[in-house]
Amino acid sequence: MVQCRICGGPVEEFFDFGRQPVSDSFVTPQTAGSEFYFRLAAGVCAECTMVQLVEEVPREQMFHEDYPYRSAGSVVMREHFEKYAHQLLGTELAGEDPFVVEIGSNDGTMLKTIGRAGVRHLGVDPSAQVAGFARAEGVRVRTDFFQDGSAREIAAADGPANVIFSANTVSHIAYIDSVFRGVDALLAPDGIFVIEDRYLGAIIAQNAFDQIYDEHFYLFSVTSVRAMAERFGFELADVEPLAVHGGSMRYTIARPGQRAVSAAVTEHVERERETGLTRPETYHRFAQHVRESCRELVRLLTELREEGRSVVAYGATAKSATVINYCGIGPDLVPFICDNTPAKQGRLAPGTHIPVRPSEDFAKPYPDYALLFAWNHAEEIMAKEREFRAAGGKWILYVPEVHIV
Repeated sequence: MVQCRICGGPVEEFFDFGRQPVSDSFVTPQTAGSEFYFRLAAGVCAECTMVQLVEEVPREQMFHEDYPYRSAGSVVMREHFEKYAHQLLGTELAGEDPFVVEIGSNDGTMLKTIGRAGVRHLGVDPSAQVAGFARAEGVRVRTDFFQDGSAREIAAADGPANVIFSANTVSHIAYIDSVFRGVDALLAPDGIFVIEDRYLGAIIAQNAFDQIYDEHFYLFSVTSVRAMAERFGFELADVEPLAVHGGSMRYTIARPGQRAVSAAVTEHVERERETGLTRPETYHRFAQHVRESCRELVRLLTELREEGRSVVAYGATAKSATVINYCGIGPDLVPFICDNTPAKQGRLAPGTHIPVRPSEDFAKPYPDYALLFAWNHAEEIMAKEREFRAAGGKWILYVPEVHIV
């Protein structure tokens, strides 16, 4: 039995996606087949209810110099982070000489707004490439992993942080005990540690199974984050649902007694109990829905191919690796994927080696159908690609079930 990485309790496995490549390992035609593989399986802790992967991928395999994801690639995410940056500037960072640290600062989309306001800041990110983009925006970055040792060095050099912020990163870090020791060393006595991440409740409700991949070592709920905070000597003070990424949650963590615990925390914990998010049978039902969705998606793509319909994919996302490799979707069903990330173009999707081409190729000519891997940005993408619909094109989505738009 696997032990929980948070509390040491028994973890019950509920789904095995089999042998999977590292999700962001978009290879060149010359290096195809060199991907690192691992067993992608998820389980739930019987004690603290934390959903987690049962096998850890070495962090250097995922977050390296050539890590291709950029927050600025989405208008929605740019606006989201700019809005929160202004919120912090008007509240937690409004005092005398405030200091903010972002774990997983990526291309500096959030911190550049804070930096331009003249506030002391530091981004911590292990990818030299995205750190370079951030520095070009005037953001101060330390190219490193955030953990106990690096946090202590930051505290010694810059003093305590009023805010430690992290979006879609803390759930990636299996060694979360070291992260919390680092937060303890760096955070001011009355400071806050703010985590934004995809919400487990939304993932289960929407059957968003592709949110399970190597980078998402943990899938957070309010119940499990509260237990995690307490385990490491902190307190979950507030939660706020967010619309981004198909449903996320913002968790505000503080030292015990420093912040009043909002009613929202208790309300969400109770709601999770009522909806079964703390019970193993919920995850076994989810597993059945995953199997059904994958069978239906392959059936639809196969029928379209046999009918002579053209199908391409849109959005070479990390989460698409789970879909194409578990379902066995290769170039025979989807000849190529369109994506606007230059670092992915001309490369092959990990595992099944579907070619990735520039977004401009989507209209050369338009296909009959487009399989939308970036479904969490559906509104933004469909607005951008109105001419595809006008030309008679249709979108294929698989969340919450396989359907055509």
